[in-house]
Amino acid sequence: MTQTAVVESAKNQPIDPKDAYVLVVEDNLQNLVLIARLLAFIGVRRYEWKASGWQVLEFADTMPRVDLVLMDLHLPYEDGYDALAKLRNDPHFANTRVVAVTADANPASMEKAKNAGFDGFLGKPIDPDKFPDQIIDILQGESIWDLGY
Repeated sequence: MTQTAVVESAKNQPIDPKDAYVLVVEDNLQNLVLIARLLAFIGVRRYEWKASGWQVLEFADTMPRVDLVLMDLHLPYEDGYDALAKLRNDPHFANTRVVAVTADANPASMEKAKNAGFDGFLGKPIDPDKFPDQIIDILQGESIWDLGY
C-alpha cells in the first residue's frame, strides 16, 4: 500500500463526535459561535479556535491531536490555502481532515479548494439544519462538497 493510500484510509476511519478533536479556524466571531453551538449539539466536547491562518500549524501542535479542521478560506495574515499547505507538509497532520468553510461559495472556489487538497467544502452561510449531519458524515469519513445553495 502506498503512503497516499495509507493516509487516505486513515482519514476515512470513523470518529465519534464525542471523541473528536476539532480546530476551527474562523475570523468571524458570530460564525464561530454558531459553529461551536452546532458542534456541541452533535456531542463534540473538544474544539479549539484560531482567528487567523497565521501560525495555525504551531497552534495545532499544542493540541493532543487534531481530527478535523474547519478552515475559513479568507483569513487575516495567512489565508486558508496557506494554512492548509503548512498542515499538509507536516507528517503529524497527514491524517487530519481539513474542510473549507467559506462565504466564497461558488463552483470555481470549490474546484480551487479540491485542487489545493481540502477534504471537503461547506458554503456559508452555514445551514444549522444541515451542518450537524454534515460534520457527523465528515467524521465518519465521508467527503462533503456543498456550495450551500
